[in-house]
Amino acid sequence: MAPAQDPLHPPREPGDRWRAVYACRTATSRGRLVEEPGSATRNPFQRDRDRIIHSTAFRRLKHKTQVFVSHEGDHFRTRLTHSIEVAQIARALARALGLDEDLAEALALAHDLGHTPFGHTGEDALDECMKDFGGFDHNAQTLRIVTRLERRYAGFDGLNLTWETLEGLVKHNGPLVEADGRPVPRYAATGIPAAIVEYQAKQDLWLATHASAEAQAAALADDIAYNAHDIDDGLRAGMFELAELRAVPFLAGLLDEIERLHPGLEKPRATNELVRRVITRFVEDVIGHSEALIAALAPADVDAIRRAGAPVVAFSERIAAADKAIKGFLYPNMYRHPRIKVIRQQAADVVRDLFDRFNAAPEAMPGEWSADCATLDEARRARRIADYIAGMTDSYALGEHRRLFDATPSLR
Repeated sequence: MAPAQDPLHPPREPGDRWRAVYACRTATSRGRLVEEPGSATRNPFQRDRDRIIHSTAFRRLKHKTQVFVSHEGDHFRTRLTHSIEVAQIARALARALGLDEDLAEALALAHDLGHTPFGHTGEDALDECMKDFGGFDHNAQTLRIVTRLERRYAGFDGLNLTWETLEGLVKHNGPLVEADGRPVPRYAATGIPAAIVEYQAKQDLWLATHASAEAQAAALADDIAYNAHDIDDGLRAGMFELAELRAVPFLAGLLDEIERLHPGLEKPRATNELVRRVITRFVEDVIGHSEALIAALAPADVDAIRRAGAPVVAFSERIAAADKAIKGFLYPNMYRHPRIKVIRQQAADVVRDLFDRFNAAPEAMPGEWSADCATLDEARRARRIADYIAGMTDSYALGEHRRLFDATPSLR
């Protein structure tokens, strides 16, 4: 006999909204660097999300490459569509785990604001140009944009986002320093990016701890969206075929399932059935595995999540292996596809050419960027140039190159 249900506390149905004790709460937010009056209609995390959406940097994502197939047609992902898709997955994870959906969405929408034109190719080239001046890191550039470079408000530079949003942007991939202050291994050789060090002096972002569960959810949503949608775009661009994806056992199992349920399905429908299954299986795995991790930790509040010593929103070992295998397939078959290799080199040359020209002649930049460059030391001048180039869209970067050089690649 089934147990009687409490009519005052019915069981949650799929998709119901609820709030866990370990979720971030606006009532206990550590606030903004510059104090502002509250809104009568929105909470602080909702205001963060809205400021991100209305920022110049967010609009530019529409014309920034996600993976180098944008020249093939109008239906491939850009940084903007990718960010929107990440936000949808992040909200789904947040709702299922009882987290603050608005904060998770804000972090997902903002996570790529610091990307250069031409995707990771542009970032690698700009990092090389900046190697003597602290390098270039797109996560640090995102912080620089939302705390300094956006100039929309009368009372402050940047977007003046809440502490919780800023810590999530900086630490969504984990702590940056050890408990004793030493950089974690990924920053051992280069040091913590200067933009983060500079902001840390103004507002302590707890660099030695993990970020909130909302930030962890947004980070995994990024991985899920990358895998699923790069498979979609790669198939659409003809870089590989469905049969080749069988080299990944996880995908082979999904393709077998699709064939069993829908024999002889045409490629566009089969592609969509595969992509939606990848997203669903990954999302369901994150929810189930994270629930178990959180139950074992039994956190009393969000700070217990931060001090847990390991992520609590995570893939199971099985799905982590599938994630690694999918990325292992996509790297040679899409990101380093022969059709893309020449274009990547040309795009890198465009970034290097622009940096070298502006470094030799800062006056070639628009007035707002070249103003007072003569008074800056070499490192600050280089950072100014990097800020200008990083903010460019693909088309604007090519236009600047045409303005300054006799020959510019078409990237086709």
